[in-house]
Amino acid sequence: MKSPLKRNNVNVIGHGQKVIVFAHGFGCDQNSWKFIIDAFTDEYKLVLFDYVGSGQSDLSQYDQVRYATLNGYAQDILEVCAELGILGSVFIGHSVSAMIGLLAAKINPALFEKLIFISPSPHYLNEEGYRGGFERRDLEALFEFMDHNYLGWSSALAPAIMGNVDRPELGEFLTSSFCSTDPDIARQFAKVTFFSDNRRDLNDVNVESLTLQCSDDIIAPLEVGDYIHANLKGNQLVVMKATGHCPHISEPEETIAAIKAYLNNN
Repeated sequence: MKSPLKRNNVNVIGHGQKVIVFAHGFGCDQNSWKFIIDAFTDEYKLVLFDYVGSGQSDLSQYDQVRYATLNGYAQDILEVCAELGILGSVFIGHSVSAMIGLLAAKINPALFEKLIFISPSPHYLNEEGYRGGFERRDLEALFEFMDHNYLGWSSALAPAIMGNVDRPELGEFLTSSFCSTDPDIARQFAKVTFFSDNRRDLNDVNVESLTLQCSDDIIAPLEVGDYIHANLKGNQLVVMKATGHCPHISEPEETIAAIKAYLNNN
């Protein structure tokens, strides 16, 4: 089996003693962090990686059985941290990576001293008493479109996820990232992501955490941030002025300020 560091194209940068592990969201890769990482390299050592199927990861290492649930991706994080000897780090996860990091912390709480979730969601479907943002029929129609025309799906969905229609270059950045992801793996990862339900897992984690919730997000509505805050012990909730689903790309300065405020005051 190939080293996790090669499998996940791990890069370690920065000069600090404390470690931050950055985990990208669906359709992205470690390049999505480029707008904020320079703010942390003086004080922290940063671990950047690509999930298998994204960026410069080793596609030959993709296993449909392993990655049929988010636990397979959590296992990747556990293996990368073990290979690097990481304990007591800060985990920053965007979108689905928030729950992947939560699962990793559930398995090995010693890995992370703090968890920072950017635009997280434990469940994307609307259920009785819970608003995740999507009806099942709408997601199934979305996946049918994805199966027939992945590039068209990417070109339509990425700008909607990014929001900020007055800045089309942001949507183009995300579209480019979506289109560079292996389509077959992306389809599987999308279905695993949007049909996952990690609400019960929130109760099993005691690591201190921060939720950064965008004020207008079609993927993770405000109710989702409130739900996580109410059901995850030791969670702080910050509702950002940023809109869309990717504030580390669209509003890097606000995102940096919120992260640093949390790390410096806790």
